[in-house]
Amino acid sequence: MDNEINIELNDQVHSLIDAVNNFFPGTVTVNFLGKLQSGYVRHDQSQVVQDGKNIMIQIADLSAPNYTASHELLHLLMVLRGFPQVFFSLTTGNADLDDQLKMMGTELYDMVSHFVVVSEQRKHGLIDDEIEAMYMKGVYATIKPEPDPVDDQMTLRLMTLLDAMVFYGDRFSQVADKLKKDFPISLAAAEKLYQLITEKPTDSPFGLRRNVVKLFKAFDEQMKQWALPPLHNTEFTTLTSVLSKRQLGLQVKQLFEVFHSELIEVNSNTRAYVGFNRVDDQNSFVLANPKGEQDNPEFFQEIYGKTVKALFDSLKMPYIERK
Repeated sequence: MDNEINIELNDQVHSLIDAVNNFFPGTVTVNFLGKLQSGYVRHDQSQVVQDGKNIMIQIADLSAPNYTASHELLHLLMVLRGFPQVFFSLTTGNADLDDQLKMMGTELYDMVSHFVVVSEQRKHGLIDDEIEAMYMKGVYATIKPEPDPVDDQMTLRLMTLLDAMVFYGDRFSQVADKLKKDFPISLAAAEKLYQLITEKPTDSPFGLRRNVVKLFKAFDEQMKQWALPPLHNTEFTTLTSVLSKRQLGLQVKQLFEVFHSELIEVNSNTRAYVGFNRVDDQNSFVLANPKGEQDNPEFFQEIYGKTVKALFDSLKMPYIERK
């Protein structure tokens, strides 16, 4: 690309690139585009682009190249090492609404992933006082202090502040007073959510999945309290299952409940069948109805009678075996 430029990344980031390439069958590269330096860090400054067998991490803001590149590389490494992912196989029929729901579902999933990503960045010396100051600038570049009465930006404030709590971790007290003054309502809500998703650690695929589901549900509860529309991520977003060897050998009906959804399966353009985990009610797989719009009891019976492993293998649906 004409606007691609060379930036020298540090040894820690090069070792992360090597680690990702070790797990990934193609090649992973980091590319810098343009010369923008905003002076803050924010998660929308980079994106992952897949081109055939290769993955490019494209960074569009050069304010903190080592921080930004390592952040994306660690997200990628988590997926390659068997942490759950989110998938979007459903549509509301409204493309703009779909995009918004996908973006927010991914944001919430990423926040929980950040417990792992940020911890690794700190371990490798990729977050220091300067990065922490740039992160805070990024918060204020994203959200404005709460007006009275509050406006329609409360969802964005809640997401931004919860992510900030994950980022700062036990150093959050250093920035808490300023945020409390500017965002009293949304910070109080973020603190409640943070407490919920830190009750049990995010240190394994199972732990990540459990906390993502907890956040999906609690975030919607908060939306309802503020009389804002909930996101319904437990239905709209498919989250990878983490199952023991024993569970994989059980029949589908023992672990999942399949419902005929009001939402549409994207490839067949017919009302979808969604498989919900019986323990936490999270969308775990999506099926197209072979009979189109008609109810199809034989299909239900056939699905319920399969083993979980046989169903997931036939769907080419990734799953994670719990060690």
